[in-house]
Amino acid sequence: MTMTLDEVRALADAIRGEVAKAVVGQAESVDHLLVALMSQGHVLLEGPPGVAKTFMAQCFAAALGLDYGRIQFTPDLLPGDILGSNLFNFQTSQFTLTRGPIFCELLLADEINRTPPKTQAALLEAMQERSVTLDGERHLLPDRFLVVATQNPIESQGVYPLPEAQLDRFLFKLMVAYPSVEEETAIVTRFGEHGGPPRPEDFGIAPVATAQSLASAVAAVKTVTLSPEVTDYIVRLVRATRESADLSTGASPRAAVLLAGAARARAALQGRDYVLPDDVKALAAAVLRHRLLLSPAAEIEGREVEALVAGLIDQTEAPR
Repeated sequence: MTMTLDEVRALADAIRGEVAKAVVGQAESVDHLLVALMSQGHVLLEGPPGVAKTFMAQCFAAALGLDYGRIQFTPDLLPGDILGSNLFNFQTSQFTLTRGPIFCELLLADEINRTPPKTQAALLEAMQERSVTLDGERHLLPDRFLVVATQNPIESQGVYPLPEAQLDRFLFKLMVAYPSVEEETAIVTRFGEHGGPPRPEDFGIAPVATAQSLASAVAAVKTVTLSPEVTDYIVRLVRATRESADLSTGASPRAAVLLAGAARARAALQGRDYVLPDDVKALAAAVLRHRLLLSPAAEIEGREVEALVAGLIDQTEAPR
């Protein structure tokens, strides 16, 4: 049974409330995680160590009650460590599939850019097709399969930049910054009295969603109207990235499709059955920033992708 949009908004508020029991601030990141969940997209969190990227993902998974898997990416990690492998069983004289941690509903790919591209590529099929192929046999992943990856800034030591094909499979790239003074004071107050690393259960986070309620919410998002005018706006915005002289690589058609789905999810989470241009504007930077490459001339001039994206959003006329 499909939820009403008011019920979708109430479910989202309940999830936000559970995450807020442990995570201080980061409201915008949590909202984007909810949009990704409802539009069935994947999220890349980038920020310096110690700003709660991993903990936020753990709390989000705990509030959803999803089957949770975690992979700590390291330089010596192999594709088989992620996907699993077929092992020979001497008792039955047959090969038996040993499933890797990717066989879950919400996968935390922690510090994904600390492993070489060969291992990063093990996620490509899973993120795009929600399936894994081992020894020629295709194994399906859950419909709600969601990757939340964290990475340290590219300027950090010991990291491997993600290939373009990998980046393009993420719906959002979210920049997790240092907290404000007030938020940092609240963090020290809240966590200073806890010994050892914090865990979601220490703060009473409990699942407020079920597999059925999440499926119903996703079905409700699909009922949101995307007008031809807003569709045209999305296409013009994405195509503008390919026409900019400051960019050597623009966003793909996949970016336009994902942005449209995310805009519908944002509208549903606010209880609306129609998409506004403001929904597109609010999500465009997170959808586009990791898909664009500066031209050599723009790099020499010291231009930044963030500023270029903001400029393109301002310059692309939105429907009234």
